[in-house]
Amino acid sequence: MKSDLEIAQSAHLEKIEDVAKKINITQDALINFGPYMAKINSKELGHKEKKKAKLILVTAMSPTPAGEGKTTTTIGLTDALASQGKSVVACLREPSLGPVFGMKGGATGGGYSQAVPMENINLHFTGDFHAITSANNLLAALIDNHIYHGNELGIDLDRITFKRGLDMNDRSLRKVNIDNARYQYQGGFDISVASEVMAIFCLASSLDDLTYRLGEIQVAQNIDKNKSPIYAKDLKAQGAMAALLKDAFMPNLVQTLEHNPVLIHGGPFANIAHGCNSYIATQLGTNMAEYVVTEAGFGADLGAEKFIDIKCRQTGLEPSLIVIVATIRAMKYHGGKKVEELNNEDLEALEKGFANLERHIENCSQHFGLNLVVAINHFQTDTDKEVSLIQAKVEKLGFKAILCSHWGEGSKGAELLAKEAINLVEKPNQFKYLYDTKDSIKSKLNIIAQNIYRAKDVMFEDEALSQLNLIEDEYAHLPVCIAKTPYSFSGDAKEIGAVSDHTLTIREIRLVRGAGFIVAICGSVMTMPGLPLKPASEGIAINLSGEIEGLS
Repeated sequence: MKSDLEIAQSAHLEKIEDVAKKINITQDALINFGPYMAKINSKELGHKEKKKAKLILVTAMSPTPAGEGKTTTTIGLTDALASQGKSVVACLREPSLGPVFGMKGGATGGGYSQAVPMENINLHFTGDFHAITSANNLLAALIDNHIYHGNELGIDLDRITFKRGLDMNDRSLRKVNIDNARYQYQGGFDISVASEVMAIFCLASSLDDLTYRLGEIQVAQNIDKNKSPIYAKDLKAQGAMAALLKDAFMPNLVQTLEHNPVLIHGGPFANIAHGCNSYIATQLGTNMAEYVVTEAGFGADLGAEKFIDIKCRQTGLEPSLIVIVATIRAMKYHGGKKVEELNNEDLEALEKGFANLERHIENCSQHFGLNLVVAINHFQTDTDKEVSLIQAKVEKLGFKAILCSHWGEGSKGAELLAKEAINLVEKPNQFKYLYDTKDSIKSKLNIIAQNIYRAKDVMFEDEALSQLNLIEDEYAHLPVCIAKTPYSFSGDAKEIGAVSDHTLTIREIRLVRGAGFIVAICGSVMTMPGLPLKPASEGIAINLSGEIEGLS
């Protein structure tokens, strides 16, 4: 059987201008990056008649080492909707080099449900992440330069909160000592996808909005007794940062293996940021197609909650349907089986692990008020008994679980899912946010922890409590973004399944003022991840023909 990379490399691709025509985008609006990738200058689309697409959110049960196939399902559903005669576009995040060379791998789907050209997308693509990293580090350099030349703003060296960025997993950069002849302080790096610049990039509605938000980044506090905040705009940084981001801010257009349009733009992680592609790409899709299929990172407890409570709340987007991706293998893992045991039929472990999927179904239906369908991403080792068991249990909850084989069959394998989606998006729902912005920060955190994670309470470490007290009065109206392990409903990655009655411990509170939310960092989660013992980079190479090998 061909690998994902081999399938992608052997595929026939359409010229990107022909893909663009499917959603009425003309050549005048394209800035080509070779024959198969382009940026879209949305200014050229102002005269177009705007549609109002049905927005479908693809999310998943809690991730496992076995993999769930959320992006694969997003692309498979997109192709299947197109095969049903619908005008459709997929909206995805750009892959980060950290996971590509680390443990998770790329983010372009798999099998015969992929976005292509796969190698380009997973590596440098159109350079967006490099631009975001450069804009981030320009601000860091301006902070240091200001201090070096006299520190007119009175920046407290012990209260510099803005970090440098790098789009690579490098644990040695979590803490760094900034040391020159005139001053010393401790700084550090975040992976670029966890940076506030990335968060702003994906929520901004225009270049003007982008520039304004960049200026609102709080970088430090003053040495005065009131510890007054200091912003990027105080350093006059926002204009130059926006200039670096001008071209990157245009959405990227590529295609599926079946030549349907895909907008890939922006890429914050869902475990440490808000986990959604850019608003401008999603909005462009809703204006140009009948259906937009998008995804939110990791499981629904992180991805879907942040998509709704942060992205939708800030932008006015409203999904019509949630698709929850699940696998038989993942449920058996949550039922206590080891990875090497997942190919064996085990109804007992499957029934036990179903509790994880059931929790996500309950959360999405009860707390967000949306119609949903479960997509069972099929593996060859799944047995008829296992599939029937899950379908029956989902049906008992009042929903459908549809077996999908899009990895091996492309659009044909997701045809039933597409038909169900077409049916469900026309039905009324009671879309709602999880909490009110009028709630206190503590209250919002407790609502998420108790309702989504099923925690009994939230505990603040002393530093987090101090940080919270500093911002509570002025920023209580902002939504919250919980940064935690994606592998568990708790803050402990080892507590799989549907753990309840645990305590969610918050060790740090960060104000992300420009992006418009507050980050609560829980447990041991890091905003600069590390590489595993055997990183994926070990298997990546270039062969004698100049083709990339080993990319997944």
